[in-house]
Amino acid sequence: MTETLRTSPLAAAHAELGATFAPFGGWEMPIQYTGGGVVAEHTAVREAVGVFDVSHLGKALVAGPGAAEFVNSCLTNDLRKIGAGQAQYTLCCVESGGVVDDLIAYLVSDDEVFLVPNASNTAEVCRMLAAAAPEGITVTEQHADYGVLAVQGPKASELLEALGLPTKLDYMAFADAEWEGRTVRVCRTGYTGEHGFELLPKWDDAPALWSALLTAAQPLGGRACGLGARDTLRTEMGYPLHGQDLSLEISPVQAGSGWAVGWKKDSFWGHEALRAEKANGPARKLFGLRALERGVPRSHMNVLNAAGEKVGESTSGTFSPTLKIGVALALLDTSAGVKIGDEVTLDVRGRSLRCEVVKPPFVQTNVK
Repeated sequence: MTETLRTSPLAAAHAELGATFAPFGGWEMPIQYTGGGVVAEHTAVREAVGVFDVSHLGKALVAGPGAAEFVNSCLTNDLRKIGAGQAQYTLCCVESGGVVDDLIAYLVSDDEVFLVPNASNTAEVCRMLAAAAPEGITVTEQHADYGVLAVQGPKASELLEALGLPTKLDYMAFADAEWEGRTVRVCRTGYTGEHGFELLPKWDDAPALWSALLTAAQPLGGRACGLGARDTLRTEMGYPLHGQDLSLEISPVQAGSGWAVGWKKDSFWGHEALRAEKANGPARKLFGLRALERGVPRSHMNVLNAAGEKVGESTSGTFSPTLKIGVALALLDTSAGVKIGDEVTLDVRGRSLRCEVVKPPFVQTNVK
């Protein structure tokens, strides 16, 4: 049976730009555009500015007396560390410590938290929260109420200023602004390692904002960018992708995402398993692999030590347009004793690819 894919509010605009589409998280989304391709789009973000449609990302509202306290008792990070008008990267885990999703929580007030989960995990995150919510707190899925546009690159602020949108925001802070009579939530976040913002217009307002952004981006050397460039950019930074580098089988302790866990909190979903894993040490840990010769790593490739023994498996891999080499993320068995600086090999369809074990990010940017 063929899956019916959902479409972004910008589907027609992407088609006009000659986008190549592919399924992603249950949505049909643009991977790259005619006249550029992944490398050109990737380079635009590193050197100028790129505009992404990521409207497939989920949106959900948790509201009611004590909503922030309730969310804080469920998700891993500590919402008490931020104030209203700030956002936080956090994780939704199960009792075993596995990750249902990684998401951004926007703290609007003590009684309102806006969540942006990954596309395919939105329904489950909402289900879990709704099932646990006490009387008076509601969990409302708003997946098709808002679009999400990511503006990323060293000229991102210049682009937003051209449209009269706010840019003087601290990292992970957000503000509700107005553009041509339309409300837009502007947040200093991103998934590329570059200076940037994520904009949340109303669903029906997204096409007009997209068009205005692209028009203003052209004289800056900017362009529309698809999910292909989004993946190469995030991999260069070592940012995890749920379903590959984080999952129900890959805990935040294993993935190096323990910084997104509020260890001092009394409890959160999966806290007992995660505390035990942290105390005992994980059986495997996520490292970076930097190719020492020509070859492109992909996910699910065996990692071998000098003796030819399997010591792990790659979770993400790509060609780095910035470095012009292959890079990968890989889960390595801690018992194997592999450390930063060691040389390992990846089994690339029967061919050995020599790699150095490194600590991500692979690319240094000017952004903290």
